[in-house]
Amino acid sequence: MRELQARLRQIAWYAGNVTDDYDQSTTAAVKGFQAKREIAVTGYVDQRTLDRLAGMTRTPTADELANRLPSPSTGAPLDPRCTTGRAMCIDKTSSTVRWVVDSAVLRTMSVRFGASYTPTREGLFQVGWKSRDHVSKLYDSAMPFAMFFSGGQAVHYSSDFAARGYSGASHGCVNVRDRDGIEWLFYQVAIGDKVVVYWS
Repeated sequence: MRELQARLRQIAWYAGNVTDDYDQSTTAAVKGFQAKREIAVTGYVDQRTLDRLAGMTRTPTADELANRLPSPSTGAPLDPRCTTGRAMCIDKTSSTVRWVVDSAVLRTMSVRFGASYTPTREGLFQVGWKSRDHVSKLYDSAMPFAMFFSGGQAVHYSSDFAARGYSGASHGCVNVRDRDGIEWLFYQVAIGDKVVVYWS
């Protein structure tokens, strides 16, 4: 059960901690995954569903199965694109953002991402603009210390993430729950700095 939920979480179909229970959240995640892949929507994991899921994910780590974030020093390698210059290195596997300057990791913070219907984009981007006290016009929600890197997607502080943890999700942004940390990062990052979003 934990492996199923962890694999679904890897591709943003399941949110929150993995458990030993095949609950409503798991059933909903499986149904969503099946519908997206045009597999019979049953909510049960048949061989076709399992094969497709296995083909899109990797074997979960012990940390993932135990709901632990891996230590950046022992796992979660930096993407090669993060090892030169200045970069916000955002790892979907470890759910972290690392501020990296000339391959030195200066700060690491926990993050969460968009839901399956509003996924956080992956790839190499640049910080296009910053807004210290931003409020989303689309969702009417506060996005303090926002650093935009792909359209309306930004790295920013989230009071919801601070309050609810991983049980929620963003509308595609990279949420940070460490307010002091994101404030510090906001003043380190410059327009044009790299943003790398990837799976390690």
